[in-house]
Amino acid sequence: MQMASLIHQYQDALKSKYGSRLLPGHLRAISAITRCRTPAAGELFVQCPDCGHATWRPRSCGHRSCPQCQNHEASLWLDRQQAKLLPVDYFLVTFTLPCELRALARHNQKIVYDLLFAAVSGTLKDFGLNPKNLGARIGMTAILHTHNRRLDYHPHLHVVVPGGGVKKARKQWIRKKGKYLFNAFAMASVFRARFLAALKKARLPAPASLPRKWVVDCTRAGKGLPALKYLSRYLYRGVIPEKNIISSKNGHVTFRYVESRTGKTRCRTLKGEDFLWLVLQHVLPKGFRRVRDYGFLHGNAKKLLSLVQLVLRVLIEPPAPRPRPVFKCPFCHAPMRIIAFRRPAWASG
Repeated sequence: MQMASLIHQYQDALKSKYGSRLLPGHLRAISAITRCRTPAAGELFVQCPDCGHATWRPRSCGHRSCPQCQNHEASLWLDRQQAKLLPVDYFLVTFTLPCELRALARHNQKIVYDLLFAAVSGTLKDFGLNPKNLGARIGMTAILHTHNRRLDYHPHLHVVVPGGGVKKARKQWIRKKGKYLFNAFAMASVFRARFLAALKKARLPAPASLPRKWVVDCTRAGKGLPALKYLSRYLYRGVIPEKNIISSKNGHVTFRYVESRTGKTRCRTLKGEDFLWLVLQHVLPKGFRRVRDYGFLHGNAKKLLSLVQLVLRVLIEPPAPRPRPVFKCPFCHAPMRIIAFRRPAWASG
């Protein structure tokens, strides 16, 4: 089922029940998704150069929470990450905020998410620089997820880390030995202290009762590509593929998900307005970067990455250009050319 049709069907009930909690970002997402690929989003006049067929085609909205958009951007991101892959083992480290902090995070999203990135990246950098662990500068790609498989609010950070680090002065690569990247319990303890100190500095009061042990999970991720492919699914196209929305009957929406522990497919049924709220609470603040690179994988560290690639004898091949999707002629199937653009009525003044 299409998300846009569910919004049309249940948005009145949504605003009646959750109106006081809807943020401007939620309303922008609703507006974009309902306009997507309709004349309300603007239209392109396209013409076939072979047979001459011409027509107006509606534009997509381009909103990163729209399940129909941004597939091309996700593919480009994966291409860029593949170009940085090294011939080493990779690790996937997950840092999770305890449930007691979720209300604070929900009401202060940009601040708390930024603090989460800073605490996680700082923890991993320091563990890498510690001579007892590695004694080298590591690189990492961190990706924010705000949901679990059931779409409940569950903010956590996935970090893909190459198994090793670089000593720039010696032009030396230090390979991480052993089954684990770093001690997960020690990382959890340092992460907890860093994050709570950052909250205090930002003058955000943490709840009085917080667990002493926080959850940090660290697993091997092979050569890195499978983990990146998995994480890329949720970067741009919303939190649920439309194919997983099974039905909308009698005011209720049913969707399916794969249970992480058992691998079995489960179904969840909610009132239509509750389902929309479940999805909308994962809309990020406008302009927020949910993916960030650090260390020798940072965009400003290209020379250092080149040094790492040289030391590891990586054969660098320029990525093949990925063509943008084009409109195909319905008669002869040739790529059509964009001739003109018609702005939507709401943007025409």
